Amino acid sequence: MKELVFVKSAMLDEVPFTTSLVISEYADIEHRAVSQMVRKYHDRLEGMGKVTFKMSPMASGQKAKVYILNEVQATFLITLLKNTNKVVDFKEELSKQFFSMKQELMKRQMYRELEKPLRRTLTDSIKEWEHVNKWAYKLVTDLICKKITGMNTKQLKQARNVSKGTSGTDIYTVEEFEQYQRLEHKVIALLDMNMTYEQIKAVVNGESIEFRLQVKEKVGRGLPVSKIQQVKRISKTDIDNFLNENKI
Repeated sequence: MKELVFVKSAMLDEVPFTTSLVISEYADIEHRAVSQMVRKYHDRLEGMGKVTFKMSPMASGQKAKVYILNEVQATFLITLLKNTNKVVDFKEELSKQFFSMKQELMKRQMYRELEKPLRRTLTDSIKEWEHVNKWAYKLVTDLICKKITGMNTKQLKQARNVSKGTSGTDIYTVEEFEQYQRLEHKVIALLDMNMTYEQIKAVVNGESIEFRLQVKEKVGRGLPVSKIQQVKRISKTDIDNFLNENKI
């Protein structure tokens, strides 16, 4: 069965909903009949949340009101239907999808709260980065976002219908957010190593790079430590091993 439950945007505080058109299609009754039920029990439904609608084109070519229904409103309407096999199957699937959508939003909210201290760490790492400039934060966060979603932060916000002021991490799915956290740990380590943006980008994209390391070397007993420069070719595997060994 296809998607039955929706949200209007990728914002964390969105309320999952279904529509009168979905009920009509999957309960196998005319949309006109579902609309009549909404109008008949409008006051009761309003007690469960504001009843809203949008004008949508129908198969006949005419436009009709398609009602937007939250979980409680939809459940109430479905209890008024006869329990045919098709209606029972629809009730079961709709309940599962509402539950799944709520779980997704709750997990995203939880991950967002857990990530807040780390967000400050990323911000601090960028501020202390040797190559920092006024575009640094945007460059780094766009790099992470594009690696995960294929879009930069601005494009992702447009695609998921959220305002410009929304934090990019607020609109990641749970799966994307898990990828984000792993990648953010890695980028923080690379920033702390003072790699250039191009080097960080190459590592994030799985390429090998040449990186100049400062290695401390004792000149002799009682003499100060000197620093020498070594050029080392670092692969993605080297970086991953470093992160794992240091539990980053």
